[in-house]
Amino acid sequence: MAVPKKRTSGSKKKIRNHVWKTRSIEVASRAFSLAQSVLTGRSRSFYYVAEKVAENIDP
Repeated sequence: MAVPKKRTSGSKKKIRNHVWKTRSIEVASRAFSLAQSVLTGRSRSFYYVAEKVAENIDP
């Protein structure tokens, strides 16, 4: 027979929510740092293919 589960306390909800948000902030911070290093040309651990600029030819 199905039995209702106990209610989760408000403090546990807040703790879990805070952990979830903290992880996302850390990941965003790392991504931003990597983007900065790639744009400034100081990245040594990240390899990417640079796009070639197409030349404009007037007819």
